[in-house]
Amino acid sequence: MSRVEGKVALITGGASGIGLSAAALLAKEGAKVVIGDFNIEGAKEAAEAIIADGGEAAAIFLDASKEESIKAAVDFTVDQYGTLNVMFNNVGLTNLQKDLDVVNIDLEEWDRLMNVNTKSVLLGSRFAIPHMIEAGGGSIINTASMSAFAADSIRSAYGASKAAVVNLTKYIAAQYGKNNIRCNAVAPGLILTPAAKNNIPPQVLDMFEKYNALSYHGEADDIGYTVLFLASDESKFITGQTIQVEGGHYLSNPTMPDFNALMKQGK
Repeated sequence: MSRVEGKVALITGGASGIGLSAAALLAKEGAKVVIGDFNIEGAKEAAEAIIADGGEAAAIFLDASKEESIKAAVDFTVDQYGTLNVMFNNVGLTNLQKDLDVVNIDLEEWDRLMNVNTKSVLLGSRFAIPHMIEAGGGSIINTASMSAFAADSIRSAYGASKAAVVNLTKYIAAQYGKNNIRCNAVAPGLILTPAAKNNIPPQVLDMFEKYNALSYHGEADDIGYTVLFLASDESKFITGQTIQVEGGHYLSNPTMPDFNALMKQGK
């Protein structure tokens, strides 16, 4: 129960889903956590739940599209707990109605997703790093996506923004490693967050399960535990990496499930 004992962590987008899981797990393992989210009521509820469970937590409003809001969240964390050791840049947006193929994509949506999904990672790191240097080091963790590695028929901006996060992670790791600052990313596949459960039709879930190497879908805690590992000293020699947590969905030849079905027909 002390994997991150004494560390101070800021989680952006921490009121629900992956961010909420990471906040709860970090607090359970001894970290003091600040939950930043546009949904301030949800962030407060999450912090109160952590406190009720014996942990230390605080909440702050965070608009990841605004530089001053990101800086305010970092400053609040340091004012509240005296330092900053773990920065989890977790905010990300997608829009299936506007983020289309490259011919039809709404260009304003392209700019919005690049600003929130990529620039917020840059800014969160930019404002956290000086405090981490002062603290003697730290761990920056970024939420990427398997969309950074495999293309889709739509979501061009989302995929490009997350690919940028993967490469930015390497740059931060290379530039600040000598300051004992590590930077890694997590690339989730399909994760059954509350939002996913409410919005993804059963037939789409069945499609994903068909192509997964594992026979089930990921949960928010599958990412939360990966974040906990990267925040802890257990991962002290890992930096610049993107860990793919996706159930083996992208592991095999894409024809393999259909080929197996064909072979079964021939028996």
